[in-house]
Amino acid sequence: MKIIFAGTPEISRLVLANILSSGFQVDLVLTQPDRPAGRGMKLTPSPVKQLALEQGIEVFQPLGFRKDPQNLAKIRELAPDLIVVVAYGIILPQELLDIPRLGCINIHVSLLPRWRGAAPIQRAVLAGDEYSGVTIMQMDAGLDTGDMLIVEKIKLSDTETSASLHDKLAQIGVQKIVEFLQNPEQYVPQVQSEDGVSYAHKLDKEEARINWSEEACEIERKIRGYNPFPGAHGYLDGVLHKFWSGEVLQIEHNESLHGTILRANADQLWIACGGQSVLAINEIQEAGSKRKNTAQYLQNKPDLVGKIFKSENLS
Repeated sequence: MKIIFAGTPEISRLVLANILSSGFQVDLVLTQPDRPAGRGMKLTPSPVKQLALEQGIEVFQPLGFRKDPQNLAKIRELAPDLIVVVAYGIILPQELLDIPRLGCINIHVSLLPRWRGAAPIQRAVLAGDEYSGVTIMQMDAGLDTGDMLIVEKIKLSDTETSASLHDKLAQIGVQKIVEFLQNPEQYVPQVQSEDGVSYAHKLDKEEARINWSEEACEIERKIRGYNPFPGAHGYLDGVLHKFWSGEVLQIEHNESLHGTILRANADQLWIACGGQSVLAINEIQEAGSKRKNTAQYLQNKPDLVGKIFKSENLS
């Protein structure tokens, strides 16, 4: 079977590595052009390109396929049986999707049709979903609308972050792609239901600002959902703080100003939230510093009680 692999970031590299270690040959790798990175802004190859070069696989880095017919011609010339697409980041036109005998397949990290789009992991955590999963699907011209080949469902834990869910779903995706490649023609495509469709819009840094008028349970979920990016955040005395872990306390407060620090001693940092709820912060990061647990953060910080975390820098 002649396979083309299309992908760019680290999760794509993991999938490609597992495909190769499982004994499959990849004849061509598609990945985005090298990008400036690091302090020197030196042109840097993607993780997928680095692995492909290490393995002696030909790499092709077109800017796109719509405007340059020669790029499509190169794919047609190779006559692949299958194209595996994992976070490639470049739109594939229908003309390309029609080239492989078995089509183009994609790993999508949600239970389609829920959370089509760019940020399905984060949206699942932010929405408090009980379940998430991986869908291996046949690609079409729509946004994650293709027929489903494999669906694997998992239950989210009460402490699930976007980072932890990403790692779990990446491992499942790697495993399921290999299962598919072992006998691709045994899988019967299933049309997605039109019920329950939702869209996982791209994350925006601004949406991660904490509104302390929300209840503690909502804020705690945002802390988990925006971990690791972009980081739920607020301001104390004009200084940016990111919150990485929190816990809803089963107590109430009578403080009129939401965001007020109620307790700040030893390893306890309690903040007044909406609905008289209280959030305990377990891990925090002050601008210019590294992530710290609450006890580390509170060292040499007297007199925090009564100060107010704010959503914006109003200093």
